[in-house]
Order: sequence, then C-alpha cells, then structure tokens
Amino acid sequence: MEAIKEFDYNTNRPDMVIPEYGRNVQKMVEHAMSIEDRIERNKIAHAIISVMGQLQPHLRDIADFKHKLWDHLFVISDFKLDVDSPYPIPEREILFEKPDRMDYPKTKNRYKHYGKSVNNLIEAAIAIDDKVEQNALVGVILNLMKKNYIMFNQGSVDDPLIISDLKAISKDQLDIPQGFQITSTNEVLAMTKKKSPTSNSNQKSHKNNNHKKQNSYKKRRY
Repeated sequence: MEAIKEFDYNTNRPDMVIPEYGRNVQKMVEHAMSIEDRIERNKIAHAIISVMGQLQPHLRDIADFKHKLWDHLFVISDFKLDVDSPYPIPEREILFEKPDRMDYPKTKNRYKHYGKSVNNLIEAAIAIDDKVEQNALVGVILNLMKKNYIMFNQGSVDDPLIISDLKAISKDQLDIPQGFQITSTNEVLAMTKKKSPTSNSNQKSHKNNNHKKQNSYKKRRY
C-alpha cells in the first residue's frame, strides 16, 4: 500500500503576521532572516519592500508610504531581521502600545433630544452683548429646537413648551424677542419632507416595482 502523501494545509502552517501581504511575503522574510551575508540580506530586504508596495498600492497615497512598508517588514520578521533600514527601526513596545482609555462623556442634560448644537448656540447667544443680534440668534434657536423636537418625537409640539425649555436650558438668561412667532408645525414637517431623499426614492422604487409586475403579468403565458 502506497504511503499517503501529507498535504501542506494552511491549518498546519504558522499564522501570518500581516495577512494582507500573503504567505509568500512572509516566506521571503523568513528566507532573508536565514541569509548570513549582510549585503545580500539588505538586497533581499529592498526587493521584499518593492513586492510589498506592489501588493498594497493604496498605501501610496500615504505621505510616509515607504516608512510604513519598512515598519511592516520588521513586524513580519518579529523584529528579528537585521538589515540597514533607511528609517528608524520601530520599537515593539511603542508600536504595540495600547492607547489610553477614553472616558465616555457624562452630561446631566435633560434635553438631549435637542442636540448638542442647540446647547452650543444657547451659550453663544448668552455671550452676545448686542440685543438685536442676540434676538436674531434666539429666533433661530427656537425654530431649530422645534424642528429637532418634532424629528425626535415624530409628532407635533406646542410653542409654549419650546419657549419654556429654552428658558430652562439658558437658566432664564435669554428673552424671547417681542412679537416673534415660531415656525408652525406644518411648515417644519414640509421642510423636513423636502430635504429627505429617502421618501422620494422609496416612492420611485415602489412605482418601478409595480410597473415591472404589470409587465410580467402581460408577458406571462399559460
């Protein structure tokens, strides 16, 4: 009985350090590490860099394209490849250092449905000394608050509630301009419908599907 030839499966091979370059590049790096002549080893390293650049052409848009390739070369070799690099050899500890944990912003804001931009606008309005300019910005804020409220709650809202929320957020530091009228709910809904392309695209796709179904019914033969 003939001996069954053992196949070289990927599951039996060592893991690839950077899979984007493929196993052949990793084998070339391993071969370069086995060469004792430093001059020859440097030549092979430059040849490997050339191949890596061809395999990852999108990296050419990066400013330090060559530098990144050399860093990847040392990473693939587990920082054991001893060659003359045109760039500083990266340190393992710095390269694989974990970034500092970022704390999630904690804010005690009861009016999150208005958005952060509304809070920023209110702070900017409070800082304005010119009363005319401040009133103009307050009018913009009121309309924006109503629009955000309707989009968040999917329903209508009374203007006194918007005014009361503005007073609460600004801590009574902003006054409502005399005679100012907030945009009506119908106008806000009309503006949001005009700006949303999804409703129009859905209607068009629905019409196209109906048209296709009608044509299919006509062409069908029994």
